[in-house]
Amino acid sequence: MTDAWKPQVNGVVRTMTTVIAELEAIGHVVEVVGPDRFSTIPCPTYPDIRLALFPYRRVARTIEAFRPDALHISTEGPLGLAARRWARRHRAGFTTAFHTRFAEYISARTGMPVWPIYAWMRRFHAAGAGVMVATQSLRNDLALRGFHNILTWTRGVDLALFKAGGDNAFPDLPRPVFIYIGRVAVEKNIGAFLDLDLPGSKVVVGGGPQLDALRQTYPRVVFTGPRFGAELARSYASADVFVFPSRTDTFGLVLLEALACGTPVAAYPVTGPVDVLAAAAGKVGAVNNDLRTAALAALDADRTACRAHAETYSWRACADAFVANLVPVGLRW
Repeated sequence: MTDAWKPQVNGVVRTMTTVIAELEAIGHVVEVVGPDRFSTIPCPTYPDIRLALFPYRRVARTIEAFRPDALHISTEGPLGLAARRWARRHRAGFTTAFHTRFAEYISARTGMPVWPIYAWMRRFHAAGAGVMVATQSLRNDLALRGFHNILTWTRGVDLALFKAGGDNAFPDLPRPVFIYIGRVAVEKNIGAFLDLDLPGSKVVVGGGPQLDALRQTYPRVVFTGPRFGAELARSYASADVFVFPSRTDTFGLVLLEALACGTPVAAYPVTGPVDVLAAAAGKVGAVNNDLRTAALAALDADRTACRAHAETYSWRACADAFVANLVPVGLRW
């Protein structure tokens, strides 16, 4: 059950589509209930995300027709709420996942304090048998906020697609090339990267609601728009440093994609970067509260070590951990 699904392009969708492919490859049958099955409205401040309207009856019928052995709720939106309601009504077991810091995202857009949103999210996830999180630092943070039954569920990377080599995607740009790849939205804090006094060039790859505004504010930055597949991989591999300015992500799949392409990472010392970079055997980037210092320090990283570290992450292991965390629905169909 997920409110984030195709054609959205984000970490939740990429995680779930990849894990589902792994699950099906090893014999599991998966039914995805996403907003593409419903009448929807655009999410306020982020129209690319569609929210299902009055989904409960169809959600209930879909679950009961499929008769699942396990029920997993990926998001806390209308579909997640409908599935949670059905499960509680039938005393069915289910798991959830904490993919997104909605409290911080909403606060960044509206100025609303985060504590009441976290209180609501804590109640949402407490109804399940366990909430899956991607990193140890997120696990620690949620525990301090009163979340219980927290389960570890790390991430993976497509090592065949994301790799070093290929044609230079930015042959005419002055070096070094500092790049950001991902959604172009206010919660990603991209302005913190674009404001830095750095040598060479800055590139932003991706689309989102803040793209037009940033293009106007930073005319010297190269904005490519979204890229996919081999073109996206070449963009990572052609950069000297991948700059990750977000302070609110719960993991950051783009970190692993950059590293798999041999490109070191510069970031703030927050959830995601601290977990991924600290586990590396060699220097694969730098974290610092001064993002400029981190970006310049990452220039000295070992690109071979970057790739080697990415190779320790597997989507199959991610899928296996997901299955291990599931609980039986516990109903007699």
